[in-house]
Amino acid sequence: MRRYLLSMLLLAGPAGAATYQVGPSRPFASLNQLFAAINLEGGDLVEVDGGVTYAGGVIVPAADGGSPGNPVTIRGLRVGGQRPHISGAGNTVEFRQSNYVVFEGFEVSGGTGRCILQGAHEVTVRDSVIHDCAAHGILGTDQFSGSFTLEYSEIYDAGSGTNLHPLYIQSDEVAWPNAVFRMRYNYVHSGNGGNLLKCRHQRAEIFYNWFEGATYHELELIGPDEDTQQDGWTRDLVREDQDVVGNVIVHTNPAFGAVIRIGGDGSGVSKGRARFVNNTILLSSGQDTTVFRIFQEMQAVEMHNNVIDVTAGGVPRIIRAVDGELVWTDGRQIRGSNNWIESTATFVPGAGEWSGTLTGTTPGFENAAAFDLRPTLASPLRNAGTNAPVPNASFPFPGPLFPPAVVPVRGIVAPGTAPARATDATIDIGAFERATDLIFANGFQ
Repeated sequence: MRRYLLSMLLLAGPAGAATYQVGPSRPFASLNQLFAAINLEGGDLVEVDGGVTYAGGVIVPAADGGSPGNPVTIRGLRVGGQRPHISGAGNTVEFRQSNYVVFEGFEVSGGTGRCILQGAHEVTVRDSVIHDCAAHGILGTDQFSGSFTLEYSEIYDAGSGTNLHPLYIQSDEVAWPNAVFRMRYNYVHSGNGGNLLKCRHQRAEIFYNWFEGATYHELELIGPDEDTQQDGWTRDLVREDQDVVGNVIVHTNPAFGAVIRIGGDGSGVSKGRARFVNNTILLSSGQDTTVFRIFQEMQAVEMHNNVIDVTAGGVPRIIRAVDGELVWTDGRQIRGSNNWIESTATFVPGAGEWSGTLTGTTPGFENAAAFDLRPTLASPLRNAGTNAPVPNASFPFPGPLFPPAVVPVRGIVAPGTAPARATDATIDIGAFERATDLIFANGFQ
């Protein structure tokens, strides 16, 4: 039963729902004040005035979640073009088993432990800027976290050292079986430590993002930490699978020589399937760099229509699956087709693993220095992809995305405005299509 403060103003909304306003001159001065006074329900809308900095330590409690298909929405309203800014505290914003919540339109910064602590199911963070986080930017809890969507947001200046990451995402496979991490249309860059994305989620769908400038790996896609799971969890309970489609991934740190790690990190293994399709990967560190570092335990990996380009010198090592570091659950399972790589590349999968591989000295981008990564008219990437990537017949990826429908942007874009990928008879290799001159890598038309 709701606890209404009758003297507070409620605005009319959909049937059975209410709208609450938060701001210096509103009925509630802070989100925590609202949560203490009202038990929100599915369909409720909370509007928070922008142009104001609010104290961190915001906790969305379990009693203020929504219901399946009917979330509570907490929305920042821009004032003078400025989002509401929540700043400071150990956890700046926490979802504490507050399931079915949409959090959109905010700036979040300054958390000494985490800027956002995600410990709930079916939470969406959208249209937000998360930055200047001394430790984790967004951290998913080992227990009680379920499906999570991150979209149309920018994350930067986060992470620290080796174990604190701009994005560290996991799901509780006991509490929320079959949970999905959906990451799309984001700009993640300028990491201060850790990996830009460290993901231990049961299923990850990583589509149309721009990753640039990790301290270590740009992506680390592995299994749950075995020491922190609920009773009843085992490493064979489920696989952890990842579908990585239509992203730009730029590796810049000359002090670390790998872009993507899959399988495990020494504390948890996936034994899963990973799929990489139509990504543009730039090796810009000036050093020899491993692109796919397969570590500990994996079942199968496939790569199709990716371009891997060296922009600053060094030798690309395409796949390192080192004896003594890796155990294949069902024997070595690498498949791929129609990838473009530098002619100097080493550790290239051979016949029976990759087919239709293209090599050269330049992929023919419009202007790589300016991050206009469309193929030129004369590019070897044009019409060189496969329109029908063939999976591993024994270990097909479940529910793969194809073809890619959007292009990534090096910046934050408004919800619903991510630019569509053009189409023609045969798909181009990489994250961009040359079928039209209207779509640019920087998002302008």
